[in-house]
Amino acid sequence: MHSDQRKIALIYDKLDVYGGGERVLEQQIAMYPGADVCVSVDNLKPEHRAFLQGKEPITTFAQNLPLVRRYQRHFMLLLMFAIEQLDMSEYDLVLSGSASIAKGVITGPNQLHISYVHSPMRFAWDLQHQYLGEAKLDKGLRGMMARYMLHRARGWDLRTSNGVDHFIANSQFIARRIWKVYRREATVIYPPVNVDGFALRTNKEPFYLTASRMVPYKKITAIVEAFKARGTSPLIAELERVVDEMVRVADGVRSAAR
Repeated sequence: MHSDQRKIALIYDKLDVYGGGERVLEQQIAMYPGADVCVSVDNLKPEHRAFLQGKEPITTFAQNLPLVRRYQRHFMLLLMFAIEQLDMSEYDLVLSGSASIAKGVITGPNQLHISYVHSPMRFAWDLQHQYLGEAKLDKGLRGMMARYMLHRARGWDLRTSNGVDHFIANSQFIARRIWKVYRREATVIYPPVNVDGFALRTNKEPFYLTASRMVPYKKITAIVEAFKARGTSPLIAELERVVDEMVRVADGVRSAAR
């Protein structure tokens, strides 16, 4: 049992899937079982909620707006405003896990805010043009509006970084991103891995595997295209003919085999 008597809040961007970031949150809950969990919106399915250990997350007013819950990316500026409305005044320690907005909670001078950053806002910074292209928002009036919104998002993201007392990065690469965007040093703490769930195998099967969230910036399509372009061997030709057999979805994870 953790003996920490401080009042602690665990802040997360949103809850909609059980992925890598949520596994970090799971370990934070294990470390601080008495902490409150706070998110902008909670859309997590019942079958994925076990890691919360029975906790009911505190949500923002956006939870009551169905369109915002469903189309979060389209309402990012509203969610930035919403996360600022979470009242953190009663907490001694605020731990935010942020890939977009969680670090934007407002804390006072006597509160410690540590932010575990999975990335500064990808869609607003170095991947802006990729996101706009994939969303077909790179041209016309809608494109101009989207660019303006991202411009506003960058200003907010940079400003709210001043409210963080210490940054933690999930890798050296993200630490470099944090320095590039915020000009702040970050301590690298790698995400938890259940090493007991793996066994060393010396007799390996001849395949490649990629595992990630099914979102455009993970470049799953590019991985498949890369294997299709690997020469003219019979195996590659077979891949081109029967992609459906060679690329399969299992438990929400897409694997590409060669």
